[in-house]
Amino acid sequence: MDVQIFTTPILDGITIKEYKGIVITRNVRALNIIRDFFTSFRDIFGGRSGSYQEVMRDMQDEVIAELRAEARRLGANAIVGFTIDYDNVGAKSKSLLMASARGTAVVI
Repeated sequence: MDVQIFTTPILDGITIKEYKGIVITRNVRALNIIRDFFTSFRDIFGGRSGSYQEVMRDMQDEVIAELRAEARRLGANAIVGFTIDYDNVGAKSKSLLMASARGTAVVI
């Protein structure tokens, strides 16, 4: 059973039969010093950081998969009010990137 994900808390035309609870997942990654070095040049001269985008995409895929698994564990077949956030964490260097996703597991 695949768990559908919706960003809205209310589903127009779809009945929510049961609320199973809040689901939250987090993924924290250490950043590579070489990646940081080359990204600092992009910060100065502009441009996209493909390596960071790849890390963020991988993190996104993982937190969504974990969120779906948690919803399934609760007996839900959907998640409403889905959000995903990214942040730099760590001491002075902020050398960790965190992705967190959350929503409400429901049966539709």
